[in-house]
Amino acid sequence: MPRPKTWQLTAGAAAVGLALSAGSVALAGPWDSGQRTAERERAASWGTRGGAHHQSPMDPEAPAPAPSAPGVLAALGTPGGAPVPAALPAALAPLLADPALGPHPAASVLDTATGQEVYAVGADAPMTPASTVKIATAAAALTALPPDHRFTTTVVAPADGGALTLVGGGDPTLDKARLAALADDTARALRARSVASVQLAYDASLFSGSAVHPIGPNENLAPVVALMTDEGRLDGSDSGPASRTTDPAGDTARAFARLLRARGLTVADPAPGGGPADAKALASTVSAPLPAIVERMLTNSDNDIAEALARHTALALHKAGSFDGVAEAVPAQLAKLQLPWNGSVFADGSGLDRTDRVTAGLLTRLLAKAGDPGRPELRPILTGLPVAGFTGTLGTRYGAASAATGLVRAKTGTLAGAGVNTLAGTVVGADGRLLAFAFLSTGTPGADPAPAQRALDRLATRLLEH
Repeated sequence: MPRPKTWQLTAGAAAVGLALSAGSVALAGPWDSGQRTAERERAASWGTRGGAHHQSPMDPEAPAPAPSAPGVLAALGTPGGAPVPAALPAALAPLLADPALGPHPAASVLDTATGQEVYAVGADAPMTPASTVKIATAAAALTALPPDHRFTTTVVAPADGGALTLVGGGDPTLDKARLAALADDTARALRARSVASVQLAYDASLFSGSAVHPIGPNENLAPVVALMTDEGRLDGSDSGPASRTTDPAGDTARAFARLLRARGLTVADPAPGGGPADAKALASTVSAPLPAIVERMLTNSDNDIAEALARHTALALHKAGSFDGVAEAVPAQLAKLQLPWNGSVFADGSGLDRTDRVTAGLLTRLLAKAGDPGRPELRPILTGLPVAGFTGTLGTRYGAASAATGLVRAKTGTLAGAGVNTLAGTVVGADGRLLAFAFLSTGTPGADPAPAQRALDRLATRLLEH
């Protein structure tokens, strides 16, 4: 049966260095374990800009592209080289001096249209970033891997089908529903071979080194392994802190064995190990495309996704899929983007490690790079940022009465026990400038992060007025 054609309509809009594109898929293609392969086309659309002036139809039989949409965000533009509002430093300085931000907070505010740093205090000082380091993790992954990349969990077997191996592909988004769909496909394939009894092994060898984060077992992160279900969560949650299993790979294999038994197969208890040399793929399940996973990671500040993306970046650069490999790979990838990473330390991908170091200036330049029309693969960094008062880790901050609600988009960072509170994102100022900002604070007083968070939110809100 011929594959249905996928028509894609895209609309492009540009604003002083920020180019966003949106793709929609009208028809779905074939199914892979319950997932539409049309997701691949959607992922590929991140690298294009739609409309008659931007791309030609990929299919000669497809209708002509719709006319390009006008620049609906053109009002954001200001003349290049326009003077910096003199009131901006004077307005931010007293807010940055709030005692809630500790003794030496750092700040960088960048005009994305010109690349000019319009406000800077300690902007080149390496500081503990907490979860704002996920912006760097995202940039490294999005440039090291193709935009249509998806993570695959595979069942392999030799020709006789009697010895199955569940092979982890480092997919941090594998959940119970997809594992059940994989069991359906596996059972169907085995019945086609008249196989009713199997041995089951599981292979999580894609990642190497210690699976336990340097801070130790933690409710914010499961052991970092290449095979897990629901991020090893034991309470049914899908984000935030949770009790975690100590054996995500083993738990996933045992759950998969139970699913196969429920489908009429006889399955021995699974054991760790690789598949035989002649084993070939019997069934597989794939994740959403990379851009969607990056967005989810940033919106929810998902540590498990961040660590997996950092390891995949390391593997793409032919380094070990370990914490040590990440420490080498992320700065190497940022260097390719010609970003000022010197002095930075990437001990992990999530920002949980207290030894991580980045500068406020690096974060704002990463955000500006994500808005560069020439770097469309980085756009998920901007679209994944939490929205003040609405989504992700900013959903409960600001509030209905705040002038910044719905207007500030920013990645949060908090290490309460270490007195670290950070905020980095974008906002459109009153004069139409698209500003990238980063505010980093360490040594904040008290165990409660709320005062520091409110101080950071006031800084971002003030940018709306300039």
